[in-house]
Amino acid sequence: MHLLDWIVMLGTLLGIVAFGIWKTRHINSVQSYLKGDRDLPWWTIGLSIMATQASAITFLSTPGQAYEDGMRFVQFYFGMPLAMVLLCIFVLPHYYRLNVYTAYEYLEGRFGLGVRTLTAILFLIQRGLAAGITIYAPAIVLSAILGWSLNFTILFTGGVVILYTVIGGTKAVSVTQKQQMIVMLGGLFIAATISILKLPEGVSFNDAMGVAGKLGKLNLVDFKFDPSNRYNFWSGMIGALFLFMSYFGTDQSQVQRYLSGKSLTESRLGLLFNGIFKVPMQFMILFVGIMVFVFFQFTRPPLHFNQSNVARLKDTPAEQKYNKLETEQATLFEVRQQEMRTLIAANRQDNESAASASSERIQELLRMERGLRKEAADVILEQNPKAQTRDTDYVFITFVTQYMPIGLVGLLLAVIFCAAMSSTSSELTALATTTVIDIYRRSFVKNQTDHHYFLVSKWLTLGWGVVALLFAATAGLFENLIQLVNIIGSVFYGVILGIFFSAFFLKKVKGGPVFLAALISQALVIVLYFLDKRGIFPIAFLWFNLIGCAAVMLLSLLFQAFIPKKITKSI
Repeated sequence: MHLLDWIVMLGTLLGIVAFGIWKTRHINSVQSYLKGDRDLPWWTIGLSIMATQASAITFLSTPGQAYEDGMRFVQFYFGMPLAMVLLCIFVLPHYYRLNVYTAYEYLEGRFGLGVRTLTAILFLIQRGLAAGITIYAPAIVLSAILGWSLNFTILFTGGVVILYTVIGGTKAVSVTQKQQMIVMLGGLFIAATISILKLPEGVSFNDAMGVAGKLGKLNLVDFKFDPSNRYNFWSGMIGALFLFMSYFGTDQSQVQRYLSGKSLTESRLGLLFNGIFKVPMQFMILFVGIMVFVFFQFTRPPLHFNQSNVARLKDTPAEQKYNKLETEQATLFEVRQQEMRTLIAANRQDNESAASASSERIQELLRMERGLRKEAADVILEQNPKAQTRDTDYVFITFVTQYMPIGLVGLLLAVIFCAAMSSTSSELTALATTTVIDIYRRSFVKNQTDHHYFLVSKWLTLGWGVVALLFAATAGLFENLIQLVNIIGSVFYGVILGIFFSAFFLKKVKGGPVFLAALISQALVIVLYFLDKRGIFPIAFLWFNLIGCAAVMLLSLLFQAFIPKKITKSI
């Protein structure tokens, strides 16, 4: 990178970190550390909620998702606005009335300590894993750019986040996320603009959209009901609806954000702000991926986007094989580029038959290129069997580092790291809060001073940071990072939501039946996940949210009706 890019990136990141540490220098109580001062306006809450969800994975992986699969991933977010409305009506009033630190405190009054502890543990498992992934994602960027070892990069990037989070707690998270979100939105707008300006001479924006449409990349909505299809209208409006209700309504990393609001009204407005603007934001990120796809139809893309894998082939027998495949790719690219010009001309003349014939030829050329990319991945694995060859998460960062103007490279890298900092810091404070409030103070050390719990909270924030670093060091590219995070969440969120829905809506059900139902439902979802993974029973992961929630509620009713009370009371 150019010196100016380093100055822009490091200046942005260190400035935000220093601001967060300075603003929280006087925090000395457990309430301020874990809960903040409950003084945030609605727009800060909304930006904080968006920043918590918009991890570095969003900016690294989502454009790669669009590059490979088009716009259909946006359907994943269709259920979000409705989820925000339902949470504002049914969930937030409970939390504000009880003045809780965590979402799980509410469950003890309704079902008892066992259900509260079980739900908190389920949250800690899934969010602890997800925190590792949000550290791992930006580490990919630095390790690829700087040539550092991945483990060292994980330690370096994770350490920065842990530093200011341990010092300032949830208050530091809230005061920095506003600046981080401004940087992210500004960088996203710039990335979209530059991706359009980088189109080759003679190719207009309308031409680019026409090419993307003919090649099946503008597949926004699919109304066909197919449980094995991960992204369609129904999985987004039903499966993802339950995921978002659980994530924003029961995940402490989000609950902690809006519990810092001045009032119930401010928190409701913050959630609604998120519901309104999140879908357009994701649309814009996917759109950037589409424009990068079109750009690489006129500028030859790398045969393999993860250049660190390619660098390891130098001076080995595999290098010659890889070079041969690159030569074949270059030949295919020249043919495809000419065909692209033919397609554009046909679109301009509204010649549908010629455009369809041209797009079919291009699709065949793209299939041939994917075959070459698969062969290249095999060559890499032949030389290094432990290499991670899924490279879609490197598509956007390749475009940024190789084709963006000097200065903007540093800004867009700062966007990615701001996203990582915002989401990881939220996760660490949520993990520490849940551990202290729902487990340590409730079940182990009950009557200590505020200062004691304040110090324990700091140590647990640090401890969870170390756990996240260890998981990040063992994480590999699993299909696509944005999918991995959502899969981890979907395996657990449905059951957690089912517990809360039972508390809200099944007034006659007691704690024992819910505890049994939650254990069985969680086991069922895990079994379904492995059956899907092995192709035995294909089902898209978003449906795990509905299945887990429905199973908990149904089994709770059955156990309440048919299991003797003496048994359920003993649980």
